[in-house]
Amino acid sequence: MKPATDLPDRRTLLNDLWAIQLEKRHISDQGIKTLAARYQLSEVEIEGVVSFYHFFHRQPAGQYTIYVNNSVTAVHSGMGAVISAFEEATGARIGQTDPTGTFGLYETSCIGLCDLEPACLINFQPFTHLTPQKVKALVWQLRRGVPVEQLANPIPQHLRYQLPPDRAVLLRPFVPGETLKALLQLDPEEVLSTLEASGLRGMGGAFFPVGKKWRLCREQPGNEKYVLCNADEGEPGTFKDRMLLQYLPGLVIEGMIHAAYATGAAEGWIYLRAEYRWLLPELEAAVAAYYDRGWLGAQIPAKTPFRFDIHIQLGAGAYVCGEETAMLNSLEGLRGEPRVRTYFPVERGYRQKPTVVNNVETFAAAARVLEVGAERFAALGTPQMKGTRLLSIAGDCERPGIYEIEWGTRLAEVLDWAGAKSTLAVQISGPSGQCIDPNYGDPIFDWDDLRCGGAVTIFNTQRDLLQILRNFSNFFAEESCGVCTPCRAGNFIFTRKLDKLAKGLGRADDYIEIKNWSNIMRQTSRCGLGRAATHALLTAMEHFPGYFSQYFTPEAAAGAQPFDLEAAVSDYRETVNKTLGTTKTN
Repeated sequence: MKPATDLPDRRTLLNDLWAIQLEKRHISDQGIKTLAARYQLSEVEIEGVVSFYHFFHRQPAGQYTIYVNNSVTAVHSGMGAVISAFEEATGARIGQTDPTGTFGLYETSCIGLCDLEPACLINFQPFTHLTPQKVKALVWQLRRGVPVEQLANPIPQHLRYQLPPDRAVLLRPFVPGETLKALLQLDPEEVLSTLEASGLRGMGGAFFPVGKKWRLCREQPGNEKYVLCNADEGEPGTFKDRMLLQYLPGLVIEGMIHAAYATGAAEGWIYLRAEYRWLLPELEAAVAAYYDRGWLGAQIPAKTPFRFDIHIQLGAGAYVCGEETAMLNSLEGLRGEPRVRTYFPVERGYRQKPTVVNNVETFAAAARVLEVGAERFAALGTPQMKGTRLLSIAGDCERPGIYEIEWGTRLAEVLDWAGAKSTLAVQISGPSGQCIDPNYGDPIFDWDDLRCGGAVTIFNTQRDLLQILRNFSNFFAEESCGVCTPCRAGNFIFTRKLDKLAKGLGRADDYIEIKNWSNIMRQTSRCGLGRAATHALLTAMEHFPGYFSQYFTPEAAAGAQPFDLEAAVSDYRETVNKTLGTTKTN
């Protein structure tokens, strides 16, 4: 056995698994054995990591691996016909490869292209605005050896609404290194004070004050600290971070540099979701450019010169890894399961050391605060939510894309900008957020009203709310890591409840059980996935009582009378008795 000091760092396990997957198109038993020997781990341990992630296959996944998006926006855009076309053109069926092993066809959750649906990934290259005709032409070209990269579609910025220059924050002109000039004037304490004075909150959904989080990390004992950028943008309907990483990666990198300076961290990671693998070369080039200019590495220019290095880790397909502690486990080469909340990451995060975890938009916003100043940023927004934020708008509207708005903006204005007509419902913050009636009151984006995590998905009056909610419920059941019982069992129960309602078999008791199970999941689930999984359903029931009343009435449940065992077996008993009687007669 190798000495522990000679063993590879387990943090490279995910990269080794990717190398095998990409070369062999799957991870074989021999691949498991090889890695188990290399890391001096059991094969079961390696298998446990492999089985956790969607994009690691234990059977060959095809020379061309196709992932079609099953999110609700994809379904509404005609994904059913696209899937049928892929099956016909490739000879593969969903979840399988074709008989020749050339094509593998799989469903997956949102791939971050909701403004360009129907969309898919082929060998992790993006293809958008698909039609059955496009699919057949595409497969024909692939069969003839045209490189996937050559066929892939360019992804536009889709910037639809930008604030006036004097009010824009994130989407104002960017000059590389401009925000870093603040480091020459400010020491770490002054950086923290500036962020605290700005009122900037994290943009990942929890909205924890950024300055406070960074200060808590700085105040922890010890010199080994880390900065982690959460680029695992997996919430269906959200794609704002995609735009920032593609078109403003320097702004995100500079935000991480500021965080390192303020906290004393010398190493940082960008955890990039696997669905954005096509962005990896551009992101790596952006990081390399910052090293070339002396803004990363040793002796970064500042009032107090410092060192900071950035690495990029590719995820492997797991929505739950967007939860910060699950991401930390994944980064360390473990299954991406959320940790028990004994400590916050600022206390014990990556490698059990103090760690700042913020998402892409938060780092970009922090860099802008240090560029424009706390006073200007704090003058925007509302008393509780300062500044601006990006919205990913998709669904039934004429102009899907990215919008920068001030906190305090009315939802009605946003719907008008997006060209939404005959709107029935709006999903705020993706499936884990609120499903609301936009015509009820006059909601605004603010702390006490629409505390939006970044996604706004619009549904018109032609859509069926129950079918939308069933899609959400299936998403959570599929993406639950399964570690805690409330989430594992609760999401399964909710999918069955909604299936029952769809069949017209709902009862008044179902309404009560939905409420009770939701309370259990909110109070006892280990992480935010389970706690938020029923939010859309509960808010939809609150905003659309008339619609849901039809599913919870005695009339609707006419076909769901109590089970009568005697009636159910009466025909069987009659047949048995006749048979026995015939036998005795003979």
